[in-house]
Parts: sequence; structure tokens; C-alpha cells
Amino acid sequence: MNIERIEVIALRMPLPKPLKAATATITMRCTILTRIHTSEGIVGECFSNNEDTGQKEIVRLIEQEISPRLIGRNALHVEACWQAMHPITRDILRDRRMAIRAMACVDAALWDVVGKSMQAPLHHVWGGQSDNIHAIAMGGYYKPKDDLLEVAREMASLRDQGFAGCKLKVGALTPEQDAERVRAARDGAGPGFWLMPDPNQGWSFEEALRFARAVQQYDIRWIEEPCHWQNDKLDLARLRRTIDIPLCAGQSEITKAGCRELMSAGAIDVCNFDPSWGGGPTEWRKVAMLADTFGIGIMSHLETQVGAALAAGVPNGQCVEFMQPDRDPLYHSLVLNRPAIREGKITLSERPGWGMELDEALIEKIRAN
Repeated sequence: MNIERIEVIALRMPLPKPLKAATATITMRCTILTRIHTSEGIVGECFSNNEDTGQKEIVRLIEQEISPRLIGRNALHVEACWQAMHPITRDILRDRRMAIRAMACVDAALWDVVGKSMQAPLHHVWGGQSDNIHAIAMGGYYKPKDDLLEVAREMASLRDQGFAGCKLKVGALTPEQDAERVRAARDGAGPGFWLMPDPNQGWSFEEALRFARAVQQYDIRWIEEPCHWQNDKLDLARLRRTIDIPLCAGQSEITKAGCRELMSAGAIDVCNFDPSWGGGPTEWRKVAMLADTFGIGIMSHLETQVGAALAAGVPNGQCVEFMQPDRDPLYHSLVLNRPAIREGKITLSERPGWGMELDEALIEKIRAN
């Protein structure tokens, strides 16, 4: 099952309107569709990597630096392929984040080859904890007017759509103002709905502590990345020792070693390592196993089409994230067989590999290269 060719297609789709999070304004949904063509006729494919400004560099890295390292190798030797790619990250003059994201694109497509060759969905290939997984939405972006009312309405709508919960954007306002957004979210969703405020590293330790104390009454599932990046491990560990609400982080790390440091510091209860930003499913699964030894939950940040199988394939998998159509119009139009959400969960596809059916006409319409 040798690799004969690696095809790379950059895709770009503008959002219907800009969305405001704590530390970013999002205008575009970008991804890279990678296809591994093999000597047996099996084509492994996957899209991932929500990268905008670095998209061209990722494509170049795959075409010019990764492909020569992998052509002729056995596509089923995924770990050996991963190790063969890794030297591209060691050039100290480049942004190694782009190199690791390029590796992630290829790694995800290689795993699709594995699943298709075995005629099995990947969560079964990986041992299979379950055929279904809790589904949470990403939402609660800031609105220019009637923000609290809109937050309440959105949470009620998400619950009606079948979601188990929502990652709610906070962090752009004062802790007290954002606590009011959480109150509105709880009022709209009612009891039992998971609420996970996500400040996107927007606060100091003191601000995060004020927020946590203000929202504790609203039954918070966890708070995600509350503290500024420059001292996050120590601040998170200190915050976790001070409050009763669980903490989640890991999406800003790009290696298993970075996640290990979060865990060793006692900083997190849930790790949301992003496989498309951190070396692909191969690295993500190592983080999941590491997290399990610490008694820490695991999930995949973004990329529903990848995160569901990953979370369902390990014993400590927590849930899968869904971006809404206004945040990710690409997923909601590109994947033709999207799983239905019922009673807080999705049931994974029984199709082999990632199990996706893609809209080829749309690919041609929105391709950037």
C-alpha cells in the first residue's frame, strides 16, 4: 500500500458576517483538503486546519517538503510516516507551527487510508469506546445589540436542536459583564445544559478568579483557557486550586510535551488539544493516552469531522465540538452525510475511515489553488 501521490487542495469560504470572540474577529473559514493516492487504488482524504494567513505556506510545505519524504512509503505505516515528516519542524528560521499543521493534514489523510483498507470506521480501528459521543456547540459570539437577549435565545435554540451544551464566548468584557452573559445563557438553556465559558486566554489570574466566583452558581461544566498565554500554566494551576469549577486548556499547545506540562502542573481537568494544529490524529492519540494516566478528560478542539472519531475511540473522550453554520459554513455544506444530533449526542458513521462524503462540486467552487 505505497504512497504514489499527495494531492493538496486549499479551500476558502467567507463567513456570512464577521464574528467577534474575546481576542479575535473571524471573517473566513479556511481549510486544506489532503488526499493520499496509493498503489492499491485507495485514496485517503480528510480536510482540517482552520488556518488563514499561513494556508499557502502549509500547501507549499506538503507539496515541496513532505511529499518527497513520503512518496514510495507504506501508507499503513502511519507512525513511520509521521516520524519521516517531523524533521521539517526543526528549521529554526521558520514558523514551526506551519510545519506541524502541514504534518497534521497529511497524517489525517493517512489514517483514512488505514480505515478504508480495513473497511472499518476509525473509532473502531482505535479500539472503540462508543459509537456515539456528546455533541456541544460553539456559540455565544458577541452581538452589537441586544446581546444578553440574543445569548438566551441562542442557548434555547441549541438545546432545541439537540446539543448537550455550548462553549460560550466570554473574555472581551469585564468579568462581571461576562458573568451576566453566562446568566443569560443559563436562563435561556435551562438546567442540565452544559455551559462552558471560553475567554480565549482573555484575562489575568485575578480577573479569571472574579469571573469564576461570579458564575459558579450557574452550574458550569468547565471554563476554557481563562488566563493570558504568557503565564497560563502557573495561573491555571493556581486558579484550579482556588475554585471548584473544572478548567480546560490545551488547544494552544502544538505538541504532546506542551500538554504534558499542563497536566504535570495540575492546571487542567480537560485537555482540548487540537489535532489539526498539533501534528494530527497520531499526536492527539498520544495526548489522550497521556491524559488518561493523569485522570484527565480529552476532546478535540474544532474540526467535527475528525474530533468525533477521536473522542469516541478513547476511554476519556468527552465530547465533539460543532461550529454553527455562521461560524463554519464550509463543514455544513461540504460534508454531505453530516451526523444528526439527538438527545445531546451524535452516532458516528459506520463507513470506513473518517466516513465522509464530500461535495465535489463545492470543492471546485471554493478551492483557492
